[in-house]
Amino acid sequence: MESFFSLLQKNVLDRKSWATRQELRLAIVSWIEGKYHRKRRQRRLGKLTPVEFEIIMMDAVSLAV
Repeated sequence: MESFFSLLQKNVLDRKSWATRQELRLAIVSWIEGKYHRKRRQRRLGKLTPVEFEIIMMDAVSLAV
């Protein structure tokens, strides 16, 4: 958790001053969904990133059809 909050601080919170809480909230959600989550390796996905897992699964589905 500490590394997550460190990255959040460096990549979102310290970048600029936020005018409203809503603006900050959208920036945090966008960063998590757009950058952090897509690059983070997931234990449930066999230590693959969501993007890597999706590519493998799409290849498997296309072979099955």
